Amino acid sequence: RALQTKPAYAAAHSNIGVICWKQGRLNEAIASCERALQIKPDYAEAHTNLGAILREQGRLDEAIASHQQALQIKPEFAEAHCNLGNALFGLGRLDEAIASHQQALQIKPEFAEAHCNLGNALFGLGRLDEAISNCQRALQINPDYAEAHCNLGSVLFSQGRLDEAIVSFQRALQINPDSGEAHNNLGTVLFRQGRLDEAIVSCQRALKINPSHEKAHSNLLMFHQYKPGITLDRLAIVHAEWNRIHGTPLQRSYPLVPSSAGPEHRLRLGFVSPDLGLHPVGYFLVRLLESLDPTDCETFCYSDRLQKDVMTTRISAAVGTFRDSIGKSDEELANEIQQDNINVLFDLSGHTAQNRLLVFARKPAPVQMSWIGYLGTTGLDTMDYLVADRFNVPPVAEQHYSERILRLQEGFVCFDPPADAPDVGALPAASQGHVTFGCFNNLGKINNGVIGLWAEILRRLPDSRLMLKGTGFDDDAVAARLRESFEQEHGIDAHRLELLGKSSYAEYLDTYNRIDIAVDPFPFGGGTTTCESLWMGVPVITCPGETFAGRLSFSHLSVVGLTETVAESFPHYVELAVQLANDLPRLQSIRATLRQRMAQSPLCDGERFATNFIRSVQQAWEEYLSNIQLRRDC
Repeated sequence: RALQTKPAYAAAHSNIGVICWKQGRLNEAIASCERALQIKPDYAEAHTNLGAILREQGRLDEAIASHQQALQIKPEFAEAHCNLGNALFGLGRLDEAIASHQQALQIKPEFAEAHCNLGNALFGLGRLDEAISNCQRALQINPDYAEAHCNLGSVLFSQGRLDEAIVSFQRALQINPDSGEAHNNLGTVLFRQGRLDEAIVSCQRALKINPSHEKAHSNLLMFHQYKPGITLDRLAIVHAEWNRIHGTPLQRSYPLVPSSAGPEHRLRLGFVSPDLGLHPVGYFLVRLLESLDPTDCETFCYSDRLQKDVMTTRISAAVGTFRDSIGKSDEELANEIQQDNINVLFDLSGHTAQNRLLVFARKPAPVQMSWIGYLGTTGLDTMDYLVADRFNVPPVAEQHYSERILRLQEGFVCFDPPADAPDVGALPAASQGHVTFGCFNNLGKINNGVIGLWAEILRRLPDSRLMLKGTGFDDDAVAARLRESFEQEHGIDAHRLELLGKSSYAEYLDTYNRIDIAVDPFPFGGGTTTCESLWMGVPVITCPGETFAGRLSFSHLSVVGLTETVAESFPHYVELAVQLANDLPRLQSIRATLRQRMAQSPLCDGERFATNFIRSVQQAWEEYLSNIQLRRDC
C-alpha cells in the first residue's frame, strides 16, 4: 500500500525484501533490496539486508561486498559488522569473522546476536570455553533467543556434556518448536547417548517440519545403520528415498570426454571431504596419497575442513592440488570440479556430517565413487561405484547397492598407524589375575543386544571385567544408565564395569594397555578403533553381520591374518571370548607379535595399496571410455 502511494519509497522496498527473505522467497527478496538501492544507493540498511540474503543463497563473496558497502556508508553500523562476520565465517575466515563480531560489540555491547555469532566463530576455532561464555552472554541479554540455545547445545555436545546439550536443544525447541536444526542436533546428541530410537524420532520431526532438510535426512540414514536387525534390503530402500527427494532433482548431463582422452593419459583424481585431518578419513587416505605414482595420476583435494592440523598439512603436501572449498555452494564446487577436468571423483563422506552429496548429485565428473567415509550405499543414481573388498561386500550382497562395487584385492583401505603410539605393554591379565575386555567405540553402537552378549561373557567368566571408553561417559547420567542396564537387566555387578570418558589421543591409545581382549559391537562394528586396537597388540573378537558397517572388523582382521577371532554366530562370539580369556599364553603371544604382524600386512603397506588402488581405478576408467566409444559408434 505504501508503494502504491509512493512507488519510489526505498524503505518499503527494503522491508518487503526482509519479509520475503523470512518467508524463504530469496529471489524476490533480492529483487526488492536491489530496487531499494536503485532508488537510494547510499541506503546502508538495504545493502546489509541484501548481503544477508545473498549469504543464505551461498553467494558469500557478493554478501561480503554488500556488507562492506554498508559499512563504507555507515561505519558504526553494528548489524552490518555482525552480518559481515557471518559471511566471513561461511568462507572459513574465522579470525576475520571474530574481529567483525567484536567490532559490532564495541559499538553495541548488548547485541545478543553478535554475542551468539561470535560464540559460533570461536567454536569453529576450537575455543570452546570462550564460545560457551558468548552464547551464555547472548542468553543473559535475551533468554528466549532460540538460536543461542541451539549454538550453546552444539558447543556443550563437542565437550561431551551431553545432558546439558540436550537441555539447550530442548529449550530452543520450547521457544521455536519448528526449528528443524534444533530437532536434528538433538537427534545427534541422543544418538551419542545410545538412545537410538529417540534420535530417529528427532530427525523425523526435523523432516516433518522441512522435508527438504537433506542433512537431517542424511542423519536419519546414518542412524539406520546402527539399528539392531537392519538389513541391506531396508538400507537400499531408505537410501533410494533420499536420492529421490534430494538427489534426482539436481541431476544434470555431463559432457562426454573428448575422443583424444585415451586410457594411457594421466588420470585426474579428485577427493571431496570435510575430514581431511586427524580423523578416520585422514588416517585411511594419507598413505595412498603419499604412495601414488605421479606418472599414473594427478590428484586434487577439495576440503571443507575448518580446523587444520598436522594431518591436513601432510595431506596437502601429498596431493598435486589442495583446494579449500569452505563457503562454496554445492553448485560452485561442482562447477570448479568440472573446470578442473576431474576424471574420477571420490566422495569421502557419504551421509556423514558436512557431506557434499549434493555436489555428486550434479555429476561434475564422468566417474564418481564413494569410499572410506560412509560404510554402505549412498543411494545416489549418480554415484557409479562403491570402493570395497571381498570381505565387507561379498558378491551375494551386490544387488542391494545402487553403486557398482569396485572391489580391491587386499582390503579396501590402508591404515596409517599413529607414529607416537605408546609401546605395547605387558598383558594386563598376567598381573591383575583377571581378564579385562574392552570396547572404545562410540556409545551409539552399544545397543541392548550388544549389552546382553557382553553380559553373557562376563557371566561365563566371573572374575573378568569390562572397560568401555567414549565421549558419552563424561556424563554421569549416561554412565549411570549403562551401569543400570548391566546390573538390573542382566545381573552384572556395576563394579565390574569401568567407564572412561574423553581424553587426549595419546592417553586413549595407552588405555589399550589396560585391556586384554577387545569386543566388537554390532550391527555397526569398529573401523578405526579396530585398527588402533590391533596396533596396540589387542585382538578383536567380531561377528560379521549382513551390512558393510557390520563387516568392518572382519575386513581388517582378514587382511592382517587374524581370522581366528572372527565368530560365525553370537554363541560362537561368546565361546571365542571365553576360550581366549582362558588361554593366557596364547593371548600373550598374540600381543607380543600383533603390531609387527599388522605393520607387515597389506593393511599398512601404502605402496602396495596404491598399486592395487590405481590399477582398479584405471580399469573402471577404461571401461567408461569403452562405453563412451560404443555410444559414439551407435
